[in-house]
Amino acid sequence: MPAVQVLMFTVHEDHDNIFKALEAGACGYILKRSTPEEILDAINDIQHGGAPMSSEIARKVVQSFRRKEPAISEDGRLTRREEEILSLLSQGYANKEIADKLSINYDTVRTHLKHIYEKLHVRSRTEA
Repeated sequence: MPAVQVLMFTVHEDHDNIFKALEAGACGYILKRSTPEEILDAINDIQHGGAPMSSEIARKVVQSFRRKEPAISEDGRLTRREEEILSLLSQGYANKEIADKLSINYDTVRTHLKHIYEKLHVRSRTEA
C-alpha cells in the first residue's frame, strides 16, 4: 500500500531505528515526548507532502551525511572475512544469520563487526 503515509511515533531515537524506519518508507519520525500540538502539526505536515521529524531526529539525519573521517582507516583494510560479513550485513542479514551462513560463532560475528565499525569509523549497521 504505497499510498499509506506512515509517521513513526516512538521513544526510540537511536541511529539504527531511525534509518530502518525511514528506509522502510516512513514519511516522518517524531518522539513520544512531543507535545500534542507537535503531533497534530506532524500529521498535517505529512498530509501536505512534508516529512516531519523531531529536532533531535533531524539533527541525527543531517549528521549522518557528514563524514568526519575517511571511510577506511589508514592503519588497516578490512580482512577478507570482514568483507564477507559486511557484504551479508548490507544484504540485511542479522548477526545470527551471518554466523549460520559462514559457519562461525555468533560472538565471532560480533567481534568482526566491532572491528569493521572501528575500521570504517562508524557506530551502527546502517552507517557501515
